[in-house]
Amino acid sequence: MSDILSKTEEYVTELLTNELDKNFLYHNLRHTQRVVKSTKELLDNFDLKAKEREAIHLAAWLHDTGYTKGIAEHEKNSCAIAKEFLTERNYDTEGVQLVCSLIMATMRTHSPKNLLEEIIRDADSSHLGQSSYVQTSEMLREELSLLGVAEFNQKQWRKANIKMFQTEHRFYTDYARENWQSGKDSNLKKLVKARKKQQKTFRKEALKVKLKNNSPERGIQTMYRVTMRNHLKLSDIADTKANILLSVNAIIISLLLTNLIPKLDNPSNDYLIYPTGIFVLFSVASMIMSVLATRPNITSGEFNKEDVKNKKVNLLFFGNFHKMKLPDYEWAMQELIKDQSYLYSNLTKDLYFLGVVLNTKYKLLRWTYTIFMIGMILSVIAFFVALKFYGPERALIELPT
Repeated sequence: MSDILSKTEEYVTELLTNELDKNFLYHNLRHTQRVVKSTKELLDNFDLKAKEREAIHLAAWLHDTGYTKGIAEHEKNSCAIAKEFLTERNYDTEGVQLVCSLIMATMRTHSPKNLLEEIIRDADSSHLGQSSYVQTSEMLREELSLLGVAEFNQKQWRKANIKMFQTEHRFYTDYARENWQSGKDSNLKKLVKARKKQQKTFRKEALKVKLKNNSPERGIQTMYRVTMRNHLKLSDIADTKANILLSVNAIIISLLLTNLIPKLDNPSNDYLIYPTGIFVLFSVASMIMSVLATRPNITSGEFNKEDVKNKKVNLLFFGNFHKMKLPDYEWAMQELIKDQSYLYSNLTKDLYFLGVVLNTKYKLLRWTYTIFMIGMILSVIAFFVALKFYGPERALIELPT
């Protein structure tokens, strides 16, 4: 390696390491080193003058130094940096001009005019034929995003890359076409395959969504599921309310049995018999009604094959099959699954009879609360009347003197 090349390598390495924005994930020292390596590989297969070989090497090292001053017109900035660096080291003017022309040849819009420009262009785009292209390309996409140049999602970036492969890029030198084109074609195939796979997946998902939204089956299933859930919630609420009344009345009766009723043996407390009786009577009635509201009803639990064939039995309610043998029930369920109308009929029956049970529960519950409320009111009135007109003080007044 000549003295100027070693100095250039040292200079570019220090410049890109210390002064380049860290958001340049692609256009950085690694990219420059990759271009230099590809340049050497190309030059080994061409018989060029020593001065030309040196100029291409220098251009490969210096072609992206302009990114240290920003993205805009980075080729011109690279050229300016190269001129300043080479001039300070007394590099000949003709050589400086050649290096700058090669740097400017790396512009995407530039068409190579000679072999030297073709070599630097092929070296600069050699990554398109390498197996690491996918990772390299992803770094460029991320770089564009971080620098605020452009935002691409995976689909858009893949489309842009395919377009670039097919219409915007080509290798110019014979060596690049013979050795790197196959890798480029392989990468293009991967991109196209990934696009087709994504399109196929997208179509499948779109079809699923369309079928899901347009299928009447989904609407029917949702209707049954929501209605069943609402029925079960109402049943739970009814049971909870009945249990509350049952517990309250049980506590009331327990207190009466332990505190009030034993005192009724005393003749002076006779005036409390009727109020206490009313209180106990209505409390017991409320308890009985609460029990009736929560008491389960169990049906026969059996059916025969004729009932299934004639679609007379609801196989979804446990009360209709709990006494059946497992093989008979499995057969019946298979028959149910085969016939969609029978299945919906069973679901409808299940909802209907659950609604009937709910109606019974809520009627009993309404009467229970009514009885409890009336009992409480009458009991309070009775105790008040008994204490006012028949209490201990009244009894003492009526005793003979």
